[in-house]
Amino acid sequence: MSPAPRHGLARVLSKHGICSRTQAAQWIVDGRVRVDGQVVRDPEFPVDRARQRVAVDGRDLDAAPRLYLMLNKPRGLVTTASDERGRDTVYRCFDGAGLPWLAPVGRLDKASEGLLLFCNDPEWAARITDPASGPDKTYHVQVDTIPDAPLLAALESGREVDGEPLRAKRVELLRTGTRNAWLAITLDEGRNRQIRRLLAAFDIGVLRLIRVGVGRLALGTLAKGEWRALTPEEVDALRD
Repeated sequence: MSPAPRHGLARVLSKHGICSRTQAAQWIVDGRVRVDGQVVRDPEFPVDRARQRVAVDGRDLDAAPRLYLMLNKPRGLVTTASDERGRDTVYRCFDGAGLPWLAPVGRLDKASEGLLLFCNDPEWAARITDPASGPDKTYHVQVDTIPDAPLLAALESGREVDGEPLRAKRVELLRTGTRNAWLAITLDEGRNRQIRRLLAAFDIGVLRLIRVGVGRLALGTLAKGEWRALTPEEVDALRD
């Protein structure tokens, strides 16, 4: 029988979802973390989570409450905890809220808006972001053209871009103006900048891109820059 896997203490904390890897290392150096009752100051200290008890500030790691929330991400914010270029991040929306460490579930690029999930439950997040079994994501996209039915069908059929097949699960025309239109685009996979790259392959420019749904969870009337906790029913629905 092979021995249980052992991982560095900082990695164990971050993977548990209570903090970032950098923050975990600092907590450990500061003496806030104990393993089997003993203070450990080495972030790489090997830990077997199946056999050893880990506590932060005297609180058992497994006792940390799980929190799941949704944010209506404004345009212009980057989806990261800190940005090396000094740009505003999505965490600005949580200033003063007193929330525990939460990680984004997936991401939206700086120019995109809408529904962005956060949690401190890595297993739940992995279910949501799994490209094979995760829930569909729905977007409302303003484009710089008036697409006809054959073009909508072509977007569903897809095209190879830089050696990568890109397609939409479903594309619907929502409304048109004189020179642009709004589309509802549903994806069942999560490739990097998938919608923008797919549309660019058909010479279509994106004017606005808003995620409005993840599975059965809808953005609804949540104001831009505002957030709310998910209900237990919503958490379970996304998990299933």
